[in-house]
Amino acid sequence: MFVMSIWGTSLSLSSRSLAIALVLCLTLLYFSYSFNACLLASISRSLQQSNLRNLLSLTSTPRNESSSISSSSSSNDSATPAATPLANTTGSTGSDSTSNVPAAVGIASSSDGSPKYQLLRQPGLRPSRHLPDTLIIGVKKSGTRALLEFIRLHPDVRAAGSEVHFFDRHYQRGLRWYRHHMPYTIEGQITMEKTPSYFVTKEVPQRVYHMNTATKLLIVVRDPVTRAISDYTQAASKKADMKRFEQLAFVNGSYSVVDTNWGPVKIGVYSRYLERWLLYFPLSQLLFISGERLIMDPAYEIGRVQDFLGLKRVVTEKHFYFNATKGFPCLFKSEARSTPHCLGKTKGRNHPHIDPSAIERLREFYRPFNNKFYQLTGINFAWA
Repeated sequence: MFVMSIWGTSLSLSSRSLAIALVLCLTLLYFSYSFNACLLASISRSLQQSNLRNLLSLTSTPRNESSSISSSSSSNDSATPAATPLANTTGSTGSDSTSNVPAAVGIASSSDGSPKYQLLRQPGLRPSRHLPDTLIIGVKKSGTRALLEFIRLHPDVRAAGSEVHFFDRHYQRGLRWYRHHMPYTIEGQITMEKTPSYFVTKEVPQRVYHMNTATKLLIVVRDPVTRAISDYTQAASKKADMKRFEQLAFVNGSYSVVDTNWGPVKIGVYSRYLERWLLYFPLSQLLFISGERLIMDPAYEIGRVQDFLGLKRVVTEKHFYFNATKGFPCLFKSEARSTPHCLGKTKGRNHPHIDPSAIERLREFYRPFNNKFYQLTGINFAWA
């Protein structure tokens, strides 16, 4: 009896141990299955997300994390002396990549069949903002707006739409602020900005030099007498009670003494301002465009600009037509519009009648300055 009792107890313990072992095995099996299932699900999700990203990269514009300046912009704000306001500027000055990059860039074919933009499927074709490679620095009322609108027809030129006035009014804001006002470009495109007052502002040549010693400069010039009258006409259109041109251009109501302190007259002394620019930039980095020829033969002058900038001659005679009523060239298409249009009602505005004696006296005043300008540029513009 005693042996039977021990045997029964031993049998009971073995069954209990077996049950416990079985439960443990089932528990381990369950956790193993759950872990492997989660692992497989995680791997599957990762692969799906990777494939999705690869797909999206073909159709959307990724962020550009590069902060290097464009190849032609060899100098940045690191070269700016500590004494200048740019010493307080922080961050990269060359390119600016943000999450505000347009969602997608497709192909917009120009009239000659060349694509204006390429699909961003290759390295280097990621839009970012850059400091300008080229500046239209003047001269006011000589055709700077026309030049900008004409040259930006080129698919490799991207320009700020309005005058930024960085180097003359907002310099203390720094190069980061300036770059933020530039358009997005891709590799191979030129960034351009136009502010005519740069040409006559004393501090600007040095400031541009500190930004980039290789900056290319476009200067539109026009007969200074005609330019002064155009400048006056624009001002008079905004002020009904403005004095007559002759009263403002001369001292004491006599044509004998020209008022060189009056802005429209003062700006026309081109040689004085050009000498400042030549202290910082060689003549090879400046291109002078005839304002008169830009009106009469825009394709010729834009051809010179394209050559100067190292661009293929894409903008040609087929882009322009002459509006006889306005006496000004118009466009068959532009960057913003595909239909024929002129630049605006302010272009080709009729000038008021000016006393011929006043005009002759101004021509006499400008003659020695014009000759000096011809010598500096090596170009005879043949202004009377």
